[in-house]
Amino acid sequence: MPEKTTHFGYKTVDVEEKAGKVAEVFHSVAGNYDLMNDLMSGGIHRLWKRMTIEMSGVRKGHKVLDIAGGTGDLAAKFSRIVGPEGTVVLADINDSMLKVGRDRLVDRGIVDNVRFSQADAQYLPFPDNTFDVITIAFGLRNVTDKDMALRSMLRVLKPGGKLLILEFSKPKNPLLSKVYDTYSFNILPKLGKLFANDADSYQYLAESIRMHPDQKTLLDMLNTAGFANSDFHNMTGGVVALHRGVKP
Repeated sequence: MPEKTTHFGYKTVDVEEKAGKVAEVFHSVAGNYDLMNDLMSGGIHRLWKRMTIEMSGVRKGHKVLDIAGGTGDLAAKFSRIVGPEGTVVLADINDSMLKVGRDRLVDRGIVDNVRFSQADAQYLPFPDNTFDVITIAFGLRNVTDKDMALRSMLRVLKPGGKLLILEFSKPKNPLLSKVYDTYSFNILPKLGKLFANDADSYQYLAESIRMHPDQKTLLDMLNTAGFANSDFHNMTGGVVALHRGVKP
């Protein structure tokens, strides 16, 4: 019987291979992760993340899980909001990314209410009903089994807790879509080569965006996983979408 396969960018690989290949990409780009986000978004990712925080409804005393937390920019902001009574867990499957995030937060003196966890979104190592809010920004498209990850997130949310998924998506305007494709495939890898000496990783990241489910498909996946009151908000013409779901 043939082994189950999945996508790694535009390539087809065995399911068992994908996590390792994604890990190689993020080991490669960890030191330049903020630069990568600036290159991929033209710097607008900061506004998208601000909107994510505003729509999360995070309050003082909340427990927040930031999956694929990268260099900790969301975790730093959540730390200030939840205060000493709350907790923020910055989680990432990639130890290089987690180290960068930890070092960034320690350097900024953000340590008292932040914890760190090397965790796979598909198998979150937390008890049921733990978190008030979960965020995953620009990370879901790299997960091998997204449906499993959504169910795992639902499990560790408290009833009434919210999941927010910020991810590159599908532009609604055909002209914008064409410009976006030209930039992603012709310019972004060259910028990756120029600024990070790594064209291949940036090529994968562009391809992974195209293979990610569109807005409606991801909304259906949230509903199938068991989330309620699910919706999404397009930003920058649908270049990015913010999906929300609530645990019943």
